[in-house]
Amino acid sequence: MKEEKKLGLMALILMIFTSVYGFNNIPRSYYLMGYAAIPWFVIAGILFFIPFAFMVAEFGSAFKDETGGMYSWMCKSVGPKYAFIGTFMWYTSYVLWMVNVSSGIWVPVSNLIFGEDCTSSWSFFGSKILSGSRLLGVMAIIFFIFITYFDSKGIDKISKVTSIGGTAVLVINIMVVVGSVVMIIARHGQLEQPFLGTESLMVPLNAAYQGSPIMILSFIVYALFAYGGIEAVGGLVDKTENPKKNFPKGIVAAALVIVVGYAILILLVGSFTNYSEILGTDSITLGNVSYVIMSNFAAAFGKVFGASVATQAALAHGFARVYALIMLLALMGAMFALVYSPLKQIIDGTPKELWPGKMGEIAEDGMPKNAMWIQCAIVCIMILLVSFGGDTMQQFFVILTAMVNVGMTVPYMFISFAFPKFKKMKNIDRSFEVFKTQKSANIWGYVVTLTLFFANAFAIIQPAIEGDWKTTFWSLSGPVIFGLAAWIIYKRYEKKLEAGEFNKENTDDVDDENENVA
Repeated sequence: MKEEKKLGLMALILMIFTSVYGFNNIPRSYYLMGYAAIPWFVIAGILFFIPFAFMVAEFGSAFKDETGGMYSWMCKSVGPKYAFIGTFMWYTSYVLWMVNVSSGIWVPVSNLIFGEDCTSSWSFFGSKILSGSRLLGVMAIIFFIFITYFDSKGIDKISKVTSIGGTAVLVINIMVVVGSVVMIIARHGQLEQPFLGTESLMVPLNAAYQGSPIMILSFIVYALFAYGGIEAVGGLVDKTENPKKNFPKGIVAAALVIVVGYAILILLVGSFTNYSEILGTDSITLGNVSYVIMSNFAAAFGKVFGASVATQAALAHGFARVYALIMLLALMGAMFALVYSPLKQIIDGTPKELWPGKMGEIAEDGMPKNAMWIQCAIVCIMILLVSFGGDTMQQFFVILTAMVNVGMTVPYMFISFAFPKFKKMKNIDRSFEVFKTQKSANIWGYVVTLTLFFANAFAIIQPAIEGDWKTTFWSLSGPVIFGLAAWIIYKRYEKKLEAGEFNKENTDDVDDENENVA
């Protein structure tokens, strides 16, 4: 039997980097806070990213033979009901992501066709009823039904465009770094948005965040979201050379690279983007700000080297199209993969009888087709409700982004809260340990949980304080509705189990789970 090739330290750092780092987080963070976003990325890295990555690594190493992933970790540590609710909420965070991407994907389409985002002016043959966010909602529903139909046929080959998009995004990062440095040198060190040291790091450029401590604190959810994807790190421990030595080094090194990377790129965005001139209009949204900033990058580059206004405009439109194509490929690839993979993972990892009707069935081609169409209906209903809420395009994307940020960070609380209980377990593989004592596991387990809790609490409460009850409602609705749905599904399963409706083999499996917990 051929021995599996192990990851070296550099390969491990690159794996963690590609799982976590997201370029889109940079222009969005600059738009929301300017240079003042940087300290929050550092705080989120210390209080969440590094300790949480170590926890996930310990879980992954101890339960390396379990196929259920995070469900198995929490089931063994706390119990099957807790594990199911936590895993179900993790899965539904992808449902919220699908709602966001299905609606937001038309922004790169607009940039690709027209060289700028003009979705806010779109209408269906001049109809006022079907215009702006409403038209985007209807188009999003048609798009998502199309994706589900193709995926349900087992046609997942299109997800290969993810690798093309991923490589192209890496090229964009390099271009922005090199291009920005060239512009700074050409301007003899002058930045378009002046950097005033501590003042710039403390005072947000966005007027909405100035003088509002709760709004500033709510930003930490964006920083936490920027570190999302680290649950994938759990499976890398046993694939690493000399994991006891290299894995902690890899986590810390990757964290430093990511934190420093975010900080430097936010600074470089400011080097070619004057906040009030470029981002000070109502037409800028969280959906299109990346394209606005990247268009400005190309125009600013032309301006530094004496290009005419017409040439600058041509460069801006041309680069907006290139960037839009790259993001479209990346989002399409991710959508084709994520419409079925998280759903398949949660169904594979849990008892089939837990799911109502034929929802738990996996087709011969490996696709959970029944569940995919139920998922499609839920996504379409949510898109319809949000898009027809009577909001401006700017508010529409604020709501979608808030839903995803909260929805994707809340499930991490289940893992971090389970960690101290996992540490108390006996007779399990402890070949990889970072938290050597129960006390350190308790402290960091609760620090990470409380960081996530307070960040999400501020993010949910802040819009209501400002009078925006709709964003608060939708931010809270995801975790509450899906958490309640998970609890109802599991209670139904327990009642059927008590009534003896399942065969003996399945009952034994659940009894084994409960014995492990006890």
